[in-house]
Amino acid sequence: MTKTTRITRSDAEWRARLDPEAYRVGVKDGTERAFTPGNFQEEKRAGIYHCKGCGTPLWSSEHKFESGTGWPSYWQPIDPAAIGTSTDFKMIYPRTECHCATCGLHQGHVFRDGPPPTGERWCINGAVLDFRPSE
Repeated sequence: MTKTTRITRSDAEWRARLDPEAYRVGVKDGTERAFTPGNFQEEKRAGIYHCKGCGTPLWSSEHKFESGTGWPSYWQPIDPAAIGTSTDFKMIYPRTECHCATCGLHQGHVFRDGPPPTGERWCINGAVLDFRPSE
């Protein structure tokens, strides 16, 4: 699948909108370090995780699980249409990269070693998320 988005921003606009780590991870397709404090991996409250680039709701605490990887992990996105995927060849083997379908901000990768019911593990960088707890 190709990377298609509805919002486009210049590099300068991204730099103004995001903190340096969110820019590195989200715009430059980086990865935050595992177990980074504040990356939402240990967040236990109910709520919705939104894209830091555009505010689109992407992940729900209802779909979150403890993967032991050091990154927040979900067994499905909140809405399949909110996430786009593409093939990432940065490692020795191809991986499925995922990004916000609205603005294109890199979220992380999806793997086929997750829990039921999907068997998927969406391994997401917390640096590109804004968490909004449920009321």
